[in-house]
Amino acid sequence: MTQFSIVVPTLNESENIDLLLTRLSALDLSPDTFEVIFVDDGSTDGTPDKIRAWENRSNVRLIQRQEKPDLTASILAGAATAKSDVIVVMDADLSHPPERLSAVVTPVLNGSYDVAVGSRYIAGGSTENWPLHRQLLSRVGGWIARPICDVNDATSGFFAFRRELAASISNNAHGYKILLELLMANHGKLRVTEIPICFHDRTHGTSKLSFSHQRAYVQRLITLAGGTVTLNTAGRFAVVGLLGVLIDAIVFQWMISRDAGLALAHFISFFVAATANYTLNSKWSFREHHAGYLQWHQFGRFLTVGALALLLRGGVLALLVYVWHVPPLLAIFPAIIATAAVNYLGSAFYVFPNAKDLPSQEIRWRTAAIGIVLFVILLRLVYFGLAQLIPDEAYYWQYAQHMDLSFYDHPPMVAWLIWLGTAILGHNEFGVRIGALFCGLVTMGYLYALAQNLYDKSTAMRTLLLLAILPLGFGSGLLMTPDAPLVAAWAATLYYMERALVAGQRTAWLGMGVAFGLGLLSKYSLGLLGIAALVFVIIDPTARRWMKRPHPYLAALLAVLLFSPVIIWNYQNAWVSFAFQSNRVLADSYQFSVHYLIAHIIILLTPVGFVAAAIALFSIKKPDDQQLERRRHLFVQVFVGAPLFICFILSTFDALRFHWTGPIWLAILPTIAWMIGQPDHLSVLAKRIQTAWRFTIIACIFAYAFVLHYVVLGIPGIPYHLFTEHYFWRETAAEIKQIAAEVKDQTGKEPVIVGMSKWSVASALYFYTHGDAQLDIRSRNMFGGSGAMYEFWLPSQAPANRPIIQVGMKRRHLEKISPDIDVKTMLDQPGAIEYRVIERYGTPVRRVYYRVSQGFKGVSSPAMP
Repeated sequence: MTQFSIVVPTLNESENIDLLLTRLSALDLSPDTFEVIFVDDGSTDGTPDKIRAWENRSNVRLIQRQEKPDLTASILAGAATAKSDVIVVMDADLSHPPERLSAVVTPVLNGSYDVAVGSRYIAGGSTENWPLHRQLLSRVGGWIARPICDVNDATSGFFAFRRELAASISNNAHGYKILLELLMANHGKLRVTEIPICFHDRTHGTSKLSFSHQRAYVQRLITLAGGTVTLNTAGRFAVVGLLGVLIDAIVFQWMISRDAGLALAHFISFFVAATANYTLNSKWSFREHHAGYLQWHQFGRFLTVGALALLLRGGVLALLVYVWHVPPLLAIFPAIIATAAVNYLGSAFYVFPNAKDLPSQEIRWRTAAIGIVLFVILLRLVYFGLAQLIPDEAYYWQYAQHMDLSFYDHPPMVAWLIWLGTAILGHNEFGVRIGALFCGLVTMGYLYALAQNLYDKSTAMRTLLLLAILPLGFGSGLLMTPDAPLVAAWAATLYYMERALVAGQRTAWLGMGVAFGLGLLSKYSLGLLGIAALVFVIIDPTARRWMKRPHPYLAALLAVLLFSPVIIWNYQNAWVSFAFQSNRVLADSYQFSVHYLIAHIIILLTPVGFVAAAIALFSIKKPDDQQLERRRHLFVQVFVGAPLFICFILSTFDALRFHWTGPIWLAILPTIAWMIGQPDHLSVLAKRIQTAWRFTIIACIFAYAFVLHYVVLGIPGIPYHLFTEHYFWRETAAEIKQIAAEVKDQTGKEPVIVGMSKWSVASALYFYTHGDAQLDIRSRNMFGGSGAMYEFWLPSQAPANRPIIQVGMKRRHLEKISPDIDVKTMLDQPGAIEYRVIERYGTPVRRVYYRVSQGFKGVSSPAMP
């Protein structure tokens, strides 16, 4: 009885036929248990004659196709005539070792799996004597398929499968990678295993792989992902795009010639060109995927993609004009080209998707995750060096100018990262923020791995999507504050804790010790994960066994060693940092703020994310017989619930900062992402949340792009001064520098500039005037108020007769630091409080308040703690 059929496609393989069949015949398999079906695609070297010579001696058959040569069609033709229900596909050139036939086919024969793949790229697999360029092509081909395909060797040509699965392959399938078609046609429904093989270069003959095959593979891969990217659509889109470029450039240059301003000019020119492009693309470029009449939902999608491309284009334009000093009339062209790619891919995958071969919802989510995450990363890369520093970032830049083992209000990690970034890229926004971008990528990597361990690959990809679009993830990956390394270390610690406490991996304790120690060097709040780990160990009997082993204690010791610089600094400075953090938590004044805490969580997670997190924490139940799943869910509940409970307790008597709970939600993101991909078994509310995520994702991305464009280029029709009293410090610093020069000219003395905030004003002025060493800038601690690290760097001085220039964001900041500290009494001949309107490229953006006095009498009241 024939148990399985070997299908071997051939095209000019005459020199290999005898060798292949000889090695197959030598296997320890009964000849009547398998058949060999050769499907020839028009060989001209005598291959069919070689095969016919074997037909009378063994279980060999020949099928000769007359159609255009196509590997997929050949294999399907062979499978259609097979006598068995199990098909094995292998090449005729002996690159696939016949000796591994039994290992590959057995998992399918015994019913354990639906598909078994002979893999080069798992443990035990390898390639031998293969040209480097072929290895590279194979690796790249497998790599680009990984986002939508879950096997390591998606381009393998040696695999076994159940014959009935061939019927599910699309009629449009073609090319030389039928395995990919098979897996994608049945995505999520198959049991797949990979068997290691040693792949050898062909014995005789030449490879049939050509550029056209590679192009067809990539095009088919895009189609399977849901896109309509073809040479036809790309060519037409390019023609339309060139016309759009012409329209765009003409309108832009006309607007610039009318002094419209960079932002307004590129907005108007873009929308004029976009309207023309949509009309032509819908009627011509993507005609097969358009109904022939205006569809509002499709037009809305087009406007969404266009708006995002426009906001990204503004950043590219600003980068070229303001940083690289390219003339605007030339800069518009690369800006147009850069965003044309966004428009085309957005149109191909989102506006005019492939509706005929619509992939599964899971694949569509994967594709969306890839596109959105890449867009968000691109948005950060374009804008991170353009947007001016917020005062917090400038303050931490000051850390890096006074390097130490630790600091009064934070551990040193943020300073170390800024020091390294500015050492490489210079003292600018790029240098300050490059560490945040790096931390954002680290967070993505660890959170992806955690989600894959807890659930699966699709959930992991959706988790990255959520991390990219939620405020808690986007902000920490862009702004260089202590939260950037904290979030990265939090994600890493969660990953290693899950591996240690749930998966039981001993080596994970080493990683946990390192991650925990680095996290404490970032921000003390990472210690909440230590409390959560203790709670989990107490609750979970399996994890409790670790208490009797040395691994947790060695990990804790390693974390303490890494944290030791902070301990040493505190020891040298009377434990002031620990005391400061304790006072922030155990404040003397009572302030009930649970409602604020909830509001802050809603901001960090969005309203939809807030409801989804509540459902994930309290509504999802795992069956009793799924012990591992129950332990994983318990892990999520404890590592979110324990830190959150502590924050709720603290908020009953003190006000917490809005971003403090941000990292806590990293542990719940995989579960929320899992819920998004569950079409069944969820409550009505959970299903509504699934639908609401689509709008939330678009709204969040648009909001980030809008804000970044607003602070860099502005938005026509929206004034600046409504929102920017804490921003535009480069222009403000230039104005203060001018005021200082005027005072010096009038008095003949170098003035002292005092930022009338705890550290914001002084730090921002320092950063944007650091090239001018003559300016003497202080913080409000000069008048006895709290100045954080400025009390260490620039403590309050004795009376002086040098002019004093107070600078503040609000008028009241110049009058009193607190109810019992009246600044005016400490000043000699204080002038009136004045303000100046700060302009940016001729546009008013904010006000800055200042007062000039003739001297400083000294502190007349005790310094605030």
